Amino acid sequence: MKRVKLTVAYDGTNYCGWQVQPNGISIESVLNHHLSELLKEEIHVIGASRTDAGVHAQGNVAVFDTQARMPADRISYAMNTRLPADIRIQDSREVAPDFHPRFCKTRKTYEYKICNRRFPDPCSRLYSLFYYWDLDVEKMRQAASYLVGTHDFTSFCTNKPEVTNRVRTIYSLDVIWQPDPLLCGGLITVRICGNGFLYNMVRIIVGTLLKVGSGRMEPEEVAAVLAAKNRTLAGDTAQAHGLTLVGIEYPE
Repeated sequence: MKRVKLTVAYDGTNYCGWQVQPNGISIESVLNHHLSELLKEEIHVIGASRTDAGVHAQGNVAVFDTQARMPADRISYAMNTRLPADIRIQDSREVAPDFHPRFCKTRKTYEYKICNRRFPDPCSRLYSLFYYWDLDVEKMRQAASYLVGTHDFTSFCTNKPEVTNRVRTIYSLDVIWQPDPLLCGGLITVRICGNGFLYNMVRIIVGTLLKVGSGRMEPEEVAAVLAAKNRTLAGDTAQAHGLTLVGIEYPE
């Protein structure tokens, strides 16, 4: 028996999220199906991040156990001939039998893209949020600075009763502006790196930054929202399709 680690990229548009659901096709269910067919045994992957419906990934991580003799580094090639075009294995390798993608210390990086311009870009509609109104990027950066560090992020998550510890560490939170030289506006990328994220945490942070950027909240108010531990004070939950899990690092 060996444990294999997969690095998985996918376009989440046509899926109900990572986790197996009774009402739709998930990334996890597709991987389980094709791995089971390939290796001639029942396979159930364990994912590092259970991304929501519509969320994309460039480097989610999953592991599974197998008795198959196929070398771990060849599984990625074999799987990519079977998987649909919107899911691809970026790497496969054998890891220690006790390696667990959710219980190890990690650095997770997400990016949220905002298409801030006069008219929507049809080529990026599935991967960015279209936002017509002008946004003050400098104020968004000021607001983001209050969230860097170790804090209780109760104000920035959708409540799950089973999650009692809402303290997380954000290592960096950058708001990057890329102007469009041909049209009014450009692309805003919110890039966030942390040791872990609560349910909807990144999308609520983005919704709050949008509230600041549009002038409906002052940057310094974000500190008060964080301290209040009250979800109703933060911004809306930004739509899922603008979010991409860029990658997961295991420093140890």
